[in-house]
Amino acid sequence: MDALHVLFNAVTVIFIAVTMFAAGLATTLPTLRAVLTDPPLLLLALAANLVIVPLLGWGLAVLFALPVAGLIALVMVASSPGGPFGVKVTMAQKGDMVAGAAMQVLLAAVASLTFGPTVSAVLTAAGVGEGVSLDVAALVRTVAILQLAPFAVGLVIRHYAPSAALSWHPAAGVTSNVTFIVVLAGMLLGSWREIVALLGSRTLLAGLVLAIATFAAGTVLATGPPTRRTTMGGIAAVRNVSPPLAAIGIAFGNDQAVLGALAAVLISGLVTALPVAALLGRDRDDTTG
Repeated sequence: MDALHVLFNAVTVIFIAVTMFAAGLATTLPTLRAVLTDPPLLLLALAANLVIVPLLGWGLAVLFALPVAGLIALVMVASSPGGPFGVKVTMAQKGDMVAGAAMQVLLAAVASLTFGPTVSAVLTAAGVGEGVSLDVAALVRTVAILQLAPFAVGLVIRHYAPSAALSWHPAAGVTSNVTFIVVLAGMLLGSWREIVALLGSRTLLAGLVLAIATFAAGTVLATGPPTRRTTMGGIAAVRNVSPPLAAIGIAFGNDQAVLGALAAVLISGLVTALPVAALLGRDRDDTTG
């Protein structure tokens, strides 16, 4: 089991790095600059992901009267935007790759600073635990190494050697797809007991509703054409697993009930976002975005 755990972690790292590298290969500096210098888009995305979605998570936990473990998991997921799977959702819907990749990296970086205080504030207000204290430097370092650096390398190659970037992109895309399937299978197989135990539960239902509401909020609170709006919706719907996992280990002693609820909520969000993205991409051509 230890060897399988190490293998799963290694494939996950490869998936994240290669996916962000592929996104960088497909991005030009002018288009990236246009996204990062669009104040309305940035402000709306930050407001949706860092304020509205965490409040939605808390509200849904109260509405569905979730047990403590479910409430903690839902609040943590809602407070952790910038999941690397978001870029894969953007690919699936043939969305705005530049805006999606840039926003995913930005949200992951900002959330590495805001996750702890946000979760602590919400859980304290909800009367659960003593709050959450995290190693912010470690979270920032993880985002920089696994997400920002590969994206930057791909971006530099695209800028200085565009022909090489275009020739490498298909192989990077295939590697991303294969490792994505392996990671998704690993998540399902590794957490199947917890997920089966939660089938029909309010926790799983709340996770599904949160994913749908988050996709909608990200889409509505965005600017630009429909392709960019739904891209922001997909990025918002896929949350980042790293900060919640760290928080559960630090603040809750890797409580199995919380870990099981977290796996169920995260996977329910992913299996909600991917079919929606595939449906949106069905009528779009491959040059979109």
